[in-house]
Amino acid sequence: FQRFKCVKRRNESGKAKRAGVVGSVCLSGSEDGLKTRPCGNIFFFYLFFNVTLGNRHGLLVPSSTTDQELQHIRNSLPDSVRIQRVEERLSALGNVTTCNDYVALVHPDLDRETEEILADVLKVEVFRQTVADQVLVGSYCVFSNQGGIVHPKTSIDDQDELSSLLQVPLVAGTVNRGSEVIAAGMVVNDWCAFCGLDTTSTELSVIESIFRLNEAQPSTIATNMRDSLIDR
Repeated sequence: FQRFKCVKRRNESGKAKRAGVVGSVCLSGSEDGLKTRPCGNIFFFYLFFNVTLGNRHGLLVPSSTTDQELQHIRNSLPDSVRIQRVEERLSALGNVTTCNDYVALVHPDLDRETEEILADVLKVEVFRQTVADQVLVGSYCVFSNQGGIVHPKTSIDDQDELSSLLQVPLVAGTVNRGSEVIAAGMVVNDWCAFCGLDTTSTELSVIESIFRLNEAQPSTIATNMRDSLIDR
């Protein structure tokens, strides 16, 4: 897989999104491709991305996460990544929040305590926003440290406002041949993206462009991204 910057996989590629940020599925430091790590059995695992949020600084998991699951996740991640249980009324944390390494967008009704924990553990600036009048910002917006894609009905003015908050370029788009639920169909970091199998060549072109994936050469991975790849 390492020879591709944008790869089609199963349609529900986004189900690895939150885990992929911090280690459930992550790139190895070599050119051998993907390194997979088990990351527990939270709600039978397939809901992992719905109930967690993470970046290179930390990972937030639901309060219902057992001690055994927490330890399993801890053993799979670098020591520098903080893990924190969160008691949140809006329990599907991955659907109501989204972030990169610097900024997070959250549901307008997210608990204040959760917002404070999010800012502290993930080391991000938090903004309460909607995307195309949708409160599930984690479902209708995907962004990395390089760029992002938002709901196709997001107005130009809203795109400009969000881009200003996130400090990355944004574009309105779709995945999986027109799906508006962006996060359910793709997972991306600063150098690679995986998209649902139905994603068209036009959609892939937009994804490669906005996330600047063609600029992520092996030399960049070995230098600028080294801290994110190597356990310390």
